[in-house]
Amino acid sequence: MEKYRNKILEGNCVEVMKKFDDNFIDLTLTSPPYDNLRTYKGFVFPFEEIAQELYRITKEGGIVVWVVNDATIKGSETGTSFKQALYFNEIGFNLHDTMIFQKTNPIPQIYRKRYNGIFEYMFVFSKGKVKTHNPIKIDCLHAGLQLNGTTYKNYSKGEQKRGKMAKPVKKQKIKGNIWEYVVGKKKEDQAAKGHPAPFPMALARDHINSWTNEGDLVLDPMNGSGTTCLSALQLGRDYVGIDMSKEYCELAKSRIEEFEQQPRLFREESTAYNNV
Repeated sequence: MEKYRNKILEGNCVEVMKKFDDNFIDLTLTSPPYDNLRTYKGFVFPFEEIAQELYRITKEGGIVVWVVNDATIKGSETGTSFKQALYFNEIGFNLHDTMIFQKTNPIPQIYRKRYNGIFEYMFVFSKGKVKTHNPIKIDCLHAGLQLNGTTYKNYSKGEQKRGKMAKPVKKQKIKGNIWEYVVGKKKEDQAAKGHPAPFPMALARDHINSWTNEGDLVLDPMNGSGTTCLSALQLGRDYVGIDMSKEYCELAKSRIEEFEQQPRLFREESTAYNNV
């Protein structure tokens, strides 16, 4: 199986994943085509088969992050994202978290008697109990203060209660599950514009940091421009990228090669800066 590490593989992701051993992948981070985009460079998107293979090859405690949205057809959102989430659950995954990718700069939409769509879902599925979680933390607004009115909700199995526990308020807390990013504006994201729907490098790094440790293996079975794989490489993880399109495989390889050709010190400084 080592021959697949740190490779961009051209082919049908279902057929490629069938060659992988069971319990092989620590994290899958991907954004599939959906709804009326069910064809991709002339290929069909076999969702159920992809989900089944992902379950087989994911390690116990491993994670799949599924970034997806719904099309609006004949005045109604399709709900395909929810149907997919339920299917992942049916075949054995836990729906560990339903997260939101909020776009700071969404594309304005023509008025259709609905509000402008500014987010996508990031479903986080786990295979059993989550093995790794390195939570992103943010500063608390009232850090260090004694706030008698501040309470926390107790999500216990029994009766839910609120208790005054903020004495004093901690300096940091775990970030919420709505993550906001600017799309397509940062310098590091420009090379991905050869693909019609890349997600930001910062989004990929945040998930990779959250759910893996250095040396773990990260997969993107619909690799596109290679954002997941490049982010994994930057963070000291191994990667596997799969895509049906030769054009996109070459784009992903070129982005990785460009990063690898940089002097090591510059690579480390660039990655550290981008993580801020």
